[in-house]
This record gives sequence, C-alpha cells and structure tokens, in this order.
Amino acid sequence: MSASTQRGMDDLATAALHRFGLAADAAAQLCNVSENHTYRVDVPSTGRRYALRIHRPGYRTATQIACELRWVAALRSDGTVDTAVPVPAPGGELVVEVTAPGSGTRHVVLFEWLDGSTPDPEGHEFMDAFHTLGAVSARMHAHARRWPRGSSFDRPTWDFEHTLGSAGHWGRWQDGLGLGRDERALLERLCAVIAARLRVYGQGQDRFGLVHADMRLANLLIDGDHVQVIDFDDCGFSWFMYDFATAVSFIEDDPRLNEMRDAWVEGYRTVGALEKADVDELDTLVMLRRLLLVAWVGSHHTFASEAADLGADFTVGTCTLAERYLSTHV
Repeated sequence: MSASTQRGMDDLATAALHRFGLAADAAAQLCNVSENHTYRVDVPSTGRRYALRIHRPGYRTATQIACELRWVAALRSDGTVDTAVPVPAPGGELVVEVTAPGSGTRHVVLFEWLDGSTPDPEGHEFMDAFHTLGAVSARMHAHARRWPRGSSFDRPTWDFEHTLGSAGHWGRWQDGLGLGRDERALLERLCAVIAARLRVYGQGQDRFGLVHADMRLANLLIDGDHVQVIDFDDCGFSWFMYDFATAVSFIEDDPRLNEMRDAWVEGYRTVGALEKADVDELDTLVMLRRLLLVAWVGSHHTFASEAADLGADFTVGTCTLAERYLSTHV
C-alpha cells in the first residue's frame, strides 16, 4: 500500500471516529488489510477499545452488511455463540458512510473490542481448537437452518459458479500468479473433478445454507473457557462443510491436515450429525477453497499484504496438493 493510500485510509478512519461520536482523544491504528481495512480504536479518556471496519468499495452493499449484522446479533441473542457487538452511531445507524478528501466514500462499522487470543499453531491446544471449531460450526449451522431470516436477507452465495466459475467473487483462478501451461492444465483437471463431485453431492437444505464462510482459527478468539467468533464479512450461502475448508485456509499443506479434519469432525458430532457423504467431500471442498484462494492471491496481491507475501509460491503449493487429491479422487 502506498503512503498516500495509507494516509487516505487513515483520514477515513478519523472521519469515522467523529461520525460515531467518540471522544476527542480516540485514536485509530491499522490492524489488518484484506478485503477491508480494520483499525483498533483506543479511547484513553474512557478506557474503551473498539474495532473499526472500513469496507472495500464495491464488495458489500449497505444492505448486505446490515444483514450480516442481523445474523451476528441473532447468533448472540439466541445463545449460539458469542460475537462482536456493533456500536451504533448517535443517530442509531449501525452501518454508516464516511468520506475523506481524495479517498471517496466508504461503508463503516464499529464493533466493541473483544478480548482473547487466537490458537497458536505450534501450541499444544491446536487440535483442541479444531475440536472446538467443529462444535461451534455445528451450533451455527443448526441455528442457520431454523432462523427465520426472511426473503429480504441478502448475502453472497459461495457455490461453484461464484467461487471457481465465471461469476467468481474473487476473480478467475486462471489469473492467479505463476500459472504456466502445465500448471493451468493440472488445475483445469482439478476444477473439473471438483465441479463433478459437488454436483453429485448436491445443494439440498441439509447440506447447503447460511455459513460463516471464513471460519479460520484467526477468527476464533479464546479467553479462558470463553469462545468468540468474529469477522462475518464473508458470511453467505454455501455447503455447510465449506466452513471446514475455510478453517484450513492457507495451511492445506500442513502435514497435520488429517488430524485437523478428524478433530473438527469429532467436535461437530458432539453437537450435530454428519453423514458419510459430508465427511467424504471435505477434501473436495478444501481443494475448492484452495483454488479459490489462488484467485484471491491473483486479484488481491497489489493491496493485501497477505496475498503479496503468498505470491506465486502459493500456486506451486496448490499444484502439489492438486496432484495428491487427483490421485485419490475422480
């Protein structure tokens, strides 16, 4: 990100602090850049802390963001899982628009800060975290099946067409970094097998519905025995088992992947049932997500540091995983 772009985003964050009526000594510090810019906001005079999310233009509409917040509130109020609480502006709005010179207008949401830490991949509790994540996912899926969201509920769909197909939300995987002729041919085979298997698996109501769609351990905050789920910005409609695939995003090549899957499945089954077909297609959905992330790296590397760091090496690793998958799946 250029210095001028960073200054523009900082100006938007400052404008948002005023828009939400925070005290004059409130200060925002950039935490993360992915789809959106996320800032930590500290207010020394009150001792309060917040998370400020500045949305990327064109990615989510105000209606879609409001629907995300509706589900987050329902999950919390129904006792399904603890989630971040949005903070209203003085006029009561949860989704506001802010403008800064040279930076345009953005949708912004302010959340109360949640304490807690994400599981350490090198820690002894890592597999326990996947067991927890499986149970949390099962509770959320059960809630999604019974929650009366209404016909006006608007969130994106993460089916084949909107991931690896022509309407992909993150662009074409074929435009990923480091794709030569051989890599493209291999990944075309992978894409075809994924499409065929998911057609057979189907999108019945027992298998496809409202999901978090980014259930990485980075979005799981643990504070003692207290578990909280954050970052519902990608929540939408997909296979329920897609939540496991997102849980292993960027670590699909970890040699402990099978252990992670088994821990997740075991945790899930402490809350809800899984059919054999659900478990059988976890690997397929992992590869769908991995190929989708090739598209994400290709379309985001110019502004998201995580995508830039992954670079073409991520495509090389994806090809290795594709060969392994295709050796056992047809």
